[in-house]
Amino acid sequence: MFDSLTDRLSSTLRKLSGKATLTENNIQEALREVRRALLEADVALPVVKDFIDRVTLRAVGQEVAQSLSPGQAFIKIVQAELEQLMGSANEALDLKAVPPAVVLMAGLQGAGKTTTAAKLSLWLKNNPKKSTLLVSTDVYRPAAIKQLETLANDLGIDFFPSDPQQAPEQIARDALAEAKRRFVDVLIVDTAGRLAIDEAMMEEIRRLHQVLKPVETLFVVDAMTGQDAANTARAFNDALPLTGVVLTKADGDARGGAALSVRQITGKPIKFIGTGEKPEALEPFYPDRIASRILGMGDVLSLIEEAERKVDKEKAERLARKIKKGKGFDLEDFREQLQQMKNMGGVGSIMDKLPGLGAMPPGAGQMVDDSQFTRMEAIINSMTPRERVNPDILNGSRKRRITQGSGTQIQDLNRLLKQHKQMQKVMKKMKGGGMANLMRGMGGMKGPGGFPGAGGGGNFPRFR
Repeated sequence: MFDSLTDRLSSTLRKLSGKATLTENNIQEALREVRRALLEADVALPVVKDFIDRVTLRAVGQEVAQSLSPGQAFIKIVQAELEQLMGSANEALDLKAVPPAVVLMAGLQGAGKTTTAAKLSLWLKNNPKKSTLLVSTDVYRPAAIKQLETLANDLGIDFFPSDPQQAPEQIARDALAEAKRRFVDVLIVDTAGRLAIDEAMMEEIRRLHQVLKPVETLFVVDAMTGQDAANTARAFNDALPLTGVVLTKADGDARGGAALSVRQITGKPIKFIGTGEKPEALEPFYPDRIASRILGMGDVLSLIEEAERKVDKEKAERLARKIKKGKGFDLEDFREQLQQMKNMGGVGSIMDKLPGLGAMPPGAGQMVDDSQFTRMEAIINSMTPRERVNPDILNGSRKRRITQGSGTQIQDLNRLLKQHKQMQKVMKKMKGGGMANLMRGMGGMKGPGGFPGAGGGGNFPRFR
């Protein structure tokens, strides 16, 4: 997300960052570029105009003129205004109501309401540790109820069965009664969508709102619809007392216009952002972190939090102890590190959150071929335990057996062995520390762009 916007803004602001003084001319030129970048990112025109006006007001005043580094001061203004545009701080779900707290999901068909309802249940289960019950009131789409039931079963979430023959309001009443009976913390209600806004849909969801009296009414919107996302959100906000917005499919939107428009147009906070298809790919929306990513400054806080959640600490500590004892870093350890990086979304996901992405080619984070991880694992899996511990014994016949067993080529195996040697050197310098130190030590394997996988001989998975 934001690839093209990040590229344009980073390029524009880099030109200013080193300037000792800023004149009205170069400020105006930079603002024209910022304006063009925002419009190309499909940000709504009134939002762009207001944003530029606010930045201009601050940039031509004393705030920049009296700064020791005017270029840096200008960048800070742009960052602060981006944060303000998106809401200044993350607004968490308000679940303080007497259980069950009801969360009502609203939005158009195809926006991802059903999958978002399931993802939100999983997030609540893993983070605030809340018990949840899922129910679907979508009696118009035959597969909708079954889809939510399947997702709930896959994630180990409680599901309240409903029937297409029932009225949506009756389903809601029954589910609410069941949630109370079972002392469930949160009841999440998926609703029917339409291909376009119509009065029948709005009337139905208004009735559901009256029956359920939800503490949270979340509007689920597809980020890839750009300006239309903000306009649709405004229509729903006029019909319902929305409490927040969930942006879905943000990983497929290189522009990011919806994220920058929807808050100002509706006045409602973006509470969550969907970053992929996996059940765990739903994150709280932090405007400050998103603004930092847009400007190519990375999002290290989110990266650290993700590592805390997804890295197997026991394995990392075991590896640290092993290396501290001087036992080396074998291919079994290398395979574990590959699995840890896959758990964190792969190199592309990690790169998107690392500072300095603005200096890389546009969309660099999306260009990394993580399929090489799978290939590497297959190669290591085809080795005997002895070969994994001591790869120096791999002769021609052993290599042929391994590549035939893993469906790969000799050059794939040789590349893996070369990367393993590089990792051994990195780990030796770090004296262990597992995944946390691995990320710090990646500099030893970086390509021309300063990141693993950015080309170069035998580095981490390359660009496609």
